[in-house]
Amino acid sequence: MKVLRFRPSASIFRMHATVFEVKVAVKESNMNRIKLKEQNNETNERQRTAPRGHQPSRLRRSSRWSTRQRRNAWLMLALALLGVVAVVILANITARLSGPSNIALPGTTPTISSSPSTTQLTTTPSIMAIGNFREYRLPQSDTEMMRPAIDHEGRIWFGEMGHNALAVFDPRSQTFQQIAVPDGRSGLMGLQVANDDTVWFVEQYANYIGHYFPANGRFQTYTLPWLTVPDPSNVGHTLILPSGPNELALDAHGNVWFTEFNADELGRLDPHTGLIQHYPLLAKKSVQTLYPYGITIDAQGMVWFTESGNNHIGRLDPATGDIRFFIPAGPEAQLMEIASAPDGTIWATAFTPGLLFRLDPHTGSFTSYYAPFTGSDKSGIYGLLVTPTGEVWVTISAENVIARLDLATNHFVYYSIPTKASLPLGLVLGGDHTIWFTEVDKIGKLQL
Repeated sequence: MKVLRFRPSASIFRMHATVFEVKVAVKESNMNRIKLKEQNNETNERQRTAPRGHQPSRLRRSSRWSTRQRRNAWLMLALALLGVVAVVILANITARLSGPSNIALPGTTPTISSSPSTTQLTTTPSIMAIGNFREYRLPQSDTEMMRPAIDHEGRIWFGEMGHNALAVFDPRSQTFQQIAVPDGRSGLMGLQVANDDTVWFVEQYANYIGHYFPANGRFQTYTLPWLTVPDPSNVGHTLILPSGPNELALDAHGNVWFTEFNADELGRLDPHTGLIQHYPLLAKKSVQTLYPYGITIDAQGMVWFTESGNNHIGRLDPATGDIRFFIPAGPEAQLMEIASAPDGTIWATAFTPGLLFRLDPHTGSFTSYYAPFTGSDKSGIYGLLVTPTGEVWVTISAENVIARLDLATNHFVYYSIPTKASLPLGLVLGGDHTIWFTEVDKIGKLQL
């Protein structure tokens, strides 16, 4: 039995959505996987002989890259970590499992139901606007930032996967601080700041939920189950995978909800007891089939999530365990981020170039908004922010813009970032209608 950590080579992840290019990426990934297996033999030997709690060391990549190469590699690596192309790659190397449409969770009799839906296709024009930008360069390069969060003091928190650290930026002093995470494996993805200004985060590769207390510098971690699956390339042998926590959300009771990308489950952590409950998304246990990705909680406490493996938006009722799916018509979009609006509508981004979804839960109908592209490069919309007033903001990396969808006039408003090829990803709302966002090696601010 061997431990396998999927971190495919950055060179295979191109920002294109054509079938041909995805197939090429899969072929290249299979070649890289052979190298991964050889590296894991050494990792397993160390893990078997190391003291308990010891984690295999991470192979370091070369630092002799040009700035352009680092930017391209980070873009490709970011998409890999988003689980978009990984959906296709891992599906080809792992036995896929499926199950019927009903499940039963311990102590409940929940059901999973699918909602027929209609999708209105809308090609959405855009206009350019001028915003007041300011960008703050990080002390180190190759940070590999993802999603930011903000505390009550206005400090911006984010994960630096490239440096295996939790980081914070204070706009008042314009200073950065790095905090090494315990037993990290460079997989710090989703992050949220709680009402008490403590920081919750997921470590995808180290397979835990982390809780950081800034007041005293203390960490607390909650380990998730490891998965044992057949090795499709070696009959009679197995692989060990992390559950793969990807994103998290906090409910009104302080519970931490999260998606388990590899385990095809949702999880709920009660921080008062430390107990974790898992909600499988298929009746028959599956691994790397659904790829649950984004997660959010609406005003009624319902838990919404995306499944990037099968184009579903799901809703879990915590009181009953019932799960209902909403499925947009048309080709699979490989859904990513998700957010709830004040009016009860649900928004989601997709890897399909320029596609943003709006779901009306009452009717089950979807509206699609396609952001236009001015050049030959195209990409999915990733970062998603819905403000308390109902404004919808997204990041469009190929256009190098922060964009707002104006629902009244049915067009996107593009704000061009001063730094070229900045690759904006995550978004968070600050005070005085300020939008903060992450770039390659910078934190950006858009003042409106």
